[in-house]
Amino acid sequence: MPISDVFSAAVLLFLVIDPFGNVPIVIAALGNVAPERRLRVILRECVAAYVILVAFMLGGQTFLQWMQLSEVSLAIAGGIILFLIALRMVFPSPEGVFGDPPGTEPFLVPLAVPLIAGPSALAAVMLMVSRDPAHRVAWIVALTAAMAAATIAMLAAYRLQRLLGERGMLAVERLMGLVLTALAVQMLLDGVRTFVASLGHAA
Repeated sequence: MPISDVFSAAVLLFLVIDPFGNVPIVIAALGNVAPERRLRVILRECVAAYVILVAFMLGGQTFLQWMQLSEVSLAIAGGIILFLIALRMVFPSPEGVFGDPPGTEPFLVPLAVPLIAGPSALAAVMLMVSRDPAHRVAWIVALTAAMAAATIAMLAAYRLQRLLGERGMLAVERLMGLVLTALAVQMLLDGVRTFVASLGHAA
């Protein structure tokens, strides 16, 4: 598989995970955690999310067979989901924060799931493998690169917020949303093109 495809997949996953957009939620979720434990908690949650995403990546094809879903339907659905996620990044709306009870630190929820390994990320990794199951190693490499970059960004959450400020973080998130919108439209068009071609062959 060309390196450009792996890089493109890593960028897509990085945008879907949206670490810069998650920075305010990470900071809010860690509000009750002792400062000396915050980096350790973020790292733990990122590792947990990575394991979950790899599990869905490796078992995605089997899941599709159980649900009797085609790769084309997943491609179109994935494109729509990513497009809606991208719109929320470009045009943000007020959302509540998934918090833990006072005095406790988050564990799996809400940071690992659904913040990092959310529905869009799970759908994206399953889609990648279903479209080209012969290159699972390459997809895992792309996921590893994306998660490494996302982990670094979230570990630097407090520094990023101080450096860029609230408006700067909002601008970065909207820029990432714009790029993700283009990728989502391309994914949707590829799925529709494949579906139309299959109709032609069936006729």
